[in-house]
Amino acid sequence: MLIVGGIALLMVIAYVNHAVESSKLEKARQRADLLDRIRRCQDISERMPGQLMSPQLKLLLSQLQLQVSERLLPLDKQNATLQSDIATLKTEIAKGESITVQNPPQAINNEAKAKEIRFLLENFHALITGSVQGGLLTATVGKHWLKQVRHMLVQVHIDLFTTLGQAALQQNQPGQARLAFERGVQYLRKQPEPAAYQAQLKRLEEQLARANAMVLDKNAPAAAEPSQLTEGLKDLEENGWKKKNIYD
Repeated sequence: MLIVGGIALLMVIAYVNHAVESSKLEKARQRADLLDRIRRCQDISERMPGQLMSPQLKLLLSQLQLQVSERLLPLDKQNATLQSDIATLKTEIAKGESITVQNPPQAINNEAKAKEIRFLLENFHALITGSVQGGLLTATVGKHWLKQVRHMLVQVHIDLFTTLGQAALQQNQPGQARLAFERGVQYLRKQPEPAAYQAQLKRLEEQLARANAMVLDKNAPAAAEPSQLTEGLKDLEENGWKKKNIYD
């Protein structure tokens, strides 16, 4: 009986230890997940270009960060920074759509910058998806913001192709400008809802036509500039005139 009791006691101790370790691991996992969500909220809120950051978006990110922070607090009760952040977030959220937005506009003038912002939008997409799955957002609200992410991504490409094309024109490189505007036109025409971007498409088409005209004008030989063809025609005319005089 003593042996059986000892074995049973060891099994109970092992089970309790396992349960304690599992609980610690689960809390650590939850804490890491919540900290990652907070980091994403802060990163998106701080780094989003001003032309893409609206008061509604800033408010959404602040609300998500507050909800996640409040979930984290019971797991990290002694974190004074977290408590201070929660108080600040509550103050900002109370302003509603008058919330402070200080993000400066950013020039999207090269592929590297566009890629950086696309990566930011991908993080925002993942944040929205995870928030819906975690019950922080309703499916309807999540769907609305996922649509906004797609719209912002289109705006990034519009800014990129427009900026590249205009820069090329300023540098007297109409061929490069034509390529940039052409890429922009093709990108907008391929959108699932092209009607939503008719104004932007029209502007890019006008700029494309202008750049194309400049390319044709640049490649056309000047009237006063001699070329192999014009010299050949001139010789032909002169020789023909001389032969005519001889025959006459």
